[in-house]
Amino acid sequence: MVMDSVQRHKLKRFVKDLSAFRGRHTELVTVYVPAGYDLNKITTHLSQEQGTATNIKSTATRKNVIDALEKMLQHLKLFKRTPPNGLALFSGNASQKEGQSDVKVWSLEPPIPLNIRIYRCDKAFVMEPLKDMMETEEVYGMIVLDKRDAIIALLKGKAIVTLLKTHSEVPGKFRAGGQSAQRFARQREGAAKDHYKKVAEYAKEQFLFLPKLKGILVGGPGPSKYEFAEGNYITNEVKQKIIAIKDLSYTEEFGLQELLEKCEDVLAEEEVADEKKMMQRFFEMLSIAETKTGYGKLDVENKLAMGAVDVLLLSESLDDEVSEALETKAESMGSKVKIISTDTREGAQLRDMGGIVAILRYPV
Repeated sequence: MVMDSVQRHKLKRFVKDLSAFRGRHTELVTVYVPAGYDLNKITTHLSQEQGTATNIKSTATRKNVIDALEKMLQHLKLFKRTPPNGLALFSGNASQKEGQSDVKVWSLEPPIPLNIRIYRCDKAFVMEPLKDMMETEEVYGMIVLDKRDAIIALLKGKAIVTLLKTHSEVPGKFRAGGQSAQRFARQREGAAKDHYKKVAEYAKEQFLFLPKLKGILVGGPGPSKYEFAEGNYITNEVKQKIIAIKDLSYTEEFGLQELLEKCEDVLAEEEVADEKKMMQRFFEMLSIAETKTGYGKLDVENKLAMGAVDVLLLSESLDDEVSEALETKAESMGSKVKIISTDTREGAQLRDMGGIVAILRYPV
């Protein structure tokens, strides 16, 4: 399951808001319920923790923990069962004034499945599982090879996961006595081709039907990587996914790390490519068919109300409340929403235009 830009932005906002809370003692309660877990077991556990909390020595901390657990137990009554992706719950005294109590509860049904169960009382809410969700979910294929060795891996965020290694039957550079130079060269060439075919077949098996694959990175020392990538070894569907070929000093695991380092610019560009395309589409429409665009808060709000907006483009620099209100309105009208970063020239232009533009379904 892939998180879209709006889900990512909402999650980022939620994490930012809750990360700001600090308890005076270990009185902020965090609960993560994994997908498919029985909610009744969570309720039973929290009731037991309420009983245990009566032993806390500090009167203020004891009261805040018991109240937070009670607030959470009452909130859980809103759910008949665990939501499909699990549930994250947070409760605690939100008052910043000494001696005052304002116990609140927050819950989030995450955009992708939770696979971890947590119960914790601490001075801060546990946000790491949600922060992990915000990491890039798409993966890239990695192939590092020369004539002798090859390694195939996946890049998930910054983590490299090795899938397989393979070795060729290409003979070493020193030939056995009595062999002619030409015959030896033919043997090496034939063995290298067999090696490339084998690597290509492995790449097809690993990458062809991988749904989240955004591209393939290829690297290695010498000319082998070009012979492999540009020859007729790889099926067209896989070849079209190659987005970079890099010259490396190493093979195997060291080569994978080197390939990642040398492709950082490519990966950064890939990440913002979709945003750039969407903004370029808006600017193109603005120049050739202005009546199919909207820009500025009031203008876009009016066109949203008419149901005329196809895609709403919002800058990540917008105030959270403004952004959330527009997202909610757009979703109710069946409009798509894209959150645009300020990392690109086009994204900076959107910010400077007020951060709110739209591509319309029909001229207005």
